[in-house]
Amino acid sequence: MNIVCIAWGSLLWKPQALKLASGWHPGGPPMPLEFARQSDDSPELALVLCDSARLAPTYYAYLDTHDLDEARAMLREREKITPERPEWIGSIPALDGAEEDSRVSAWLRARRIDAAVWTAVPPKFDGANGRVPTADEVVAWLDSCTGERRAAVEDYIRRTPAHIDTSYRRAIEARLGWRSLREAHVTQAR
Repeated sequence: MNIVCIAWGSLLWKPQALKLASGWHPGGPPMPLEFARQSDDSPELALVLCDSARLAPTYYAYLDTHDLDEARAMLREREKITPERPEWIGSIPALDGAEEDSRVSAWLRARRIDAAVWTAVPPKFDGANGRVPTADEVVAWLDSCTGERRAAVEDYIRRTPAHIDTSYRRAIEARLGWRSLREAHVTQAR
């Protein structure tokens, strides 16, 4: 079984525990993405799946495993997701009969890839999982960050590939001037 990881944020420049068998390829399935999750353990405003967001391009890389449970475990470890939250790792085939994402299923079939995993943590703002902040709340929060935290949140947003063009990113660029760095940070396909 060939398995890919679909990614759009920090996995692209720091895969850590995720064992990749290839570099990152552009052309992953379009996903509804937005900068809408304050991270629990790092000073990031993460780009996450957000049903109300417009579709954005993603990347994919083949994983160095042929076992879907191992692929899920690698991604869960990398993302520091507890085993009590299995739904925060998306996959096809889906876990325990969960509904499959039809966009990803169609994309996999078209590329003759057997399986995929991706991060499916919900938006989170002001400590509330599932809360989608407004663009104004995001910009105000980012602008309130200082010192190392501000440097870290700016770095995350600037490292995210420019063509992942979200509504909130446009507001961040317009109000804070944080434009994307060059695409060189993405580990390209071998």
